[in-house]
Amino acid sequence: QVQLAESGGGLVQAGGSLRLSCAASGSIFSINTMAWYRQAPGKQRELVADITNSDSTNYADSVKGRFTISRDNAKNTVYLEMNSLKPEDTAVYYCFVRYDVIWNSWGQGTRVTVSS
Repeated sequence: QVQLAESGGGLVQAGGSLRLSCAASGSIFSINTMAWYRQAPGKQRELVADITNSDSTNYADSVKGRFTISRDNAKNTVYLEMNSLKPEDTAVYYCFVRYDVIWNSWGQGTRVTVSS
């Protein structure tokens, strides 16, 4: 069982920045893909960005150029640097980890609110 501990959410004004962190702990042989998803009120959960264990990244069109995903393999941690935040970025952000090839784990979510 893998536990994910997220941090870094909060309230920020439009144009501001936040950095989310997610640390994985537990019985892990290897972490494959790490990702951030988000779910806004009344909407489906959507992929924000992901990063493979070879550091290949993928971003939703809505965040390209504003958000940066990165990982620290020594700490089993994934980060999401969010800049130029917009009110439409308001959502609960969830960390996702695929480990040992076939297993998935989700974080509990951290709320990001962007005021206009």
